[in-house]
Amino acid sequence: MSHETESPVAEVVSPEAETEALDAPEAQPRSKPASVIDQALGAVRGLWVRLTAALATAWRWMRTRLPRRLGGRPADSPVGSTAPTLALPVSTMAAVGSERPDVVEAELEEILAHPEARVLAPLAELKAVDITAWFGDHQVLDRVSLTMPSGVITSLIGPSGCGKSTFLRILNRMHELIPSASLAGEVLLDGVDIYSADRRLVDARKSIGMVFQKPNPFPAMSIYDNVIAGLKLTGVSASRDHRDYLVESCLTKAGLWKEVKDRLRAPGGGLSGGQQQRLCIARSLAVAPRVLLMDEPCSALDPTSTRVIEETMLELAREVTIVIVTHNMQQAQRVSTQCAFFLAGQGKPGGIVEFGDTDVMFDSPTDSRTYDYVNGRFG
Repeated sequence: MSHETESPVAEVVSPEAETEALDAPEAQPRSKPASVIDQALGAVRGLWVRLTAALATAWRWMRTRLPRRLGGRPADSPVGSTAPTLALPVSTMAAVGSERPDVVEAELEEILAHPEARVLAPLAELKAVDITAWFGDHQVLDRVSLTMPSGVITSLIGPSGCGKSTFLRILNRMHELIPSASLAGEVLLDGVDIYSADRRLVDARKSIGMVFQKPNPFPAMSIYDNVIAGLKLTGVSASRDHRDYLVESCLTKAGLWKEVKDRLRAPGGGLSGGQQQRLCIARSLAVAPRVLLMDEPCSALDPTSTRVIEETMLELAREVTIVIVTHNMQQAQRVSTQCAFFLAGQGKPGGIVEFGDTDVMFDSPTDSRTYDYVNGRFG
């Protein structure tokens, strides 16, 4: 019996097949690019895995070795800078540690809308149009119009009783809290009237913060809780890490962080007068106002505390529009870019006599009454 041995089909190549292969040389290497792409994707994925693992290791080290600030943010990080910041939540870092880049990418997209990653809103312009105010039958302001440009400090000067503080309170709807008070005119924040019927009071207060002449922290409340008190009042919920971030960031911007960082749970009422005023500034900043009103914030402070508050104002002017009432002519010159001089005649309501560049108003005012006031001849 004879046995025929069949050769494997893969080993049998006919002359015709060889000829076809020579005629179509491009058909043979078509599978190679796919292999190269697979290798490249594998290398990229390997780099991604190593990178995410390193980030997870660094995160765990910061969470265990550094104080609980910003979820492990280094102490020398520029918290007070105006650059946008990004803080990864624990869930994202857990996904990184478990090498799940799909989860990381999904959460990174969500983080862009997270408070810790928010980009500061554009600087706001505040404009008062024909503001007239009364207390009962007594008129205190008469058709006051004033534009407070974005990104600068505008100072309001003038003798007592001319309506400066009343005007300031009108700018964030505090005037209407007085039962006998009434007003006419418009207050426009970027063109929108804050007194319009469809504008909520809490929204106006959140956008336009206020710092008063006398520091008014909650005395029995801790420094930490004082800073974030505005969140509860405005109905804003925040994670623990975000609250930690706000406390450090706002205290840093107010020039108080280094002085109180080791006693954040101490009562706010135990601070000095200057520190309490800076705590109030930090509290106002926590709700991210676009305008900050300051009613003689340094009148009860010593020169050293006054200097610190003024430095704080100059720093904050890069982030918020500031309007300040002051009786200190030197302070108006030091901190403000534009100045408005209020004056009320005998038995007449207050109004603006002159408004313009601060240096020009103090060096060469156009109205003789302005010249007399800034040079101390009355008031």
